[in-house]
Parts: sequence; C-alpha cells; structure tokens
Amino acid sequence: MFIIGIAGGTGSGKTTIANQIINKLPQDEACIIPQDSYYNKIENLSYKERAKINFDHPSAIDFKLLISHITNLKNNKTIKQPIYSFIKHNRAEKSIKISPKKIIIVEGILIFNNVELRKLFDLKIFIDTDADERLIRRIYRDKKERDRNIDETLNRYQNTLKPMHQQFVEPSKKYADIIIPNNKQNTVAVDIFRTLITNKI
Repeated sequence: MFIIGIAGGTGSGKTTIANQIINKLPQDEACIIPQDSYYNKIENLSYKERAKINFDHPSAIDFKLLISHITNLKNNKTIKQPIYSFIKHNRAEKSIKISPKKIIIVEGILIFNNVELRKLFDLKIFIDTDADERLIRRIYRDKKERDRNIDETLNRYQNTLKPMHQQFVEPSKKYADIIIPNNKQNTVAVDIFRTLITNKI
C-alpha cells in the first residue's frame, strides 16, 4: 500500500488533482479519504452555535479517528468513513464503507499539521495556488454545494479562512516532499505522480 497526502489551501484544487491521479490508475486500485469527512461530531449545540465554530483550525478535526482509519486501512481492515454535512455543520448519522486499496490518497487543508498523520504518508504533496484564485473557487463552491451566500463566504474567509491559512496551512508547506502550482492544466505533474505510483505498486 502507498499512502499519499495532498494538502493546500481551500480551493487550491486538492480534490481535482487527487481525482486526476486516480483516473490515471487501474480501476479500483485507489481511493480518496477527505479530511472534510473528519470534522468533529458536534453535540448539544444549536445550528447557530455550530455555524460560529472555526472549522479551519486543527482543533476542528477528529485527527484521532482519521489516524485510526488510515492505520486500519494500512493493516488491510475496512473502515466506516464519516459523512459530514456542510449545510448542517455537523456529522451525519450515516457512513461510507471503505475497503483497503493499493493507493490511499488523503486530502485536506490541515493534514500536514498533525505529526502522527504525517508519519503515515509515503508521499506528501502541497498544491500551491494563488489566493485570489482560491477565493473565487471557494465562493462558487459554497454557493453551489453548501447553500451559502457570498456575504457568508466572504465573512468566513476574512475572519477565519485567511488567518488560519496564514497560521497553519501555508507553514505546513515545509513538510511537503513535492510542491506543485495549480494552474488548472497540471497534466505534467499528474503524469509524473502516476508513473511514480505505478512503480511503487
């Protein structure tokens, strides 16, 4: 098994790159584990209270469960990956059954901030994307996928996303084995990763 960590700021294109890599590999030999599925389960808080939580701080992530699940996959055990609702700001009751694969890709903005999780990665990739481009992508995504208006997105970006990126995400770039720019047409980088991964398996 080969475990890859893909980090970068919000809207940097982590999921897109991860899917491009998987699509270049033999079918059913790889899967993606998103950090976003592992936000803490929040109990005894109203929707308004949950909406005020800083989801871009490492404390918002259930790293213990994420590390446990990656370790289990590495040990050839099936896991039940949580499902997180960004509309409700809480973890859903249902989960997704994930079986071990030859290639495991873990992607998220904060995955390089946890020492134990970093140790599980055989390859660490950081997607470096212009801040303006990331904000534009975030605005479109929040409106389309998370039912949020532009005022809410910009307010969250200004108050939490940007300062948390500067404090936690950008500094984590130093842990990456490879840093690549995301200019929407990263076919060369994807082909290099595909070749590297194919040789490993």
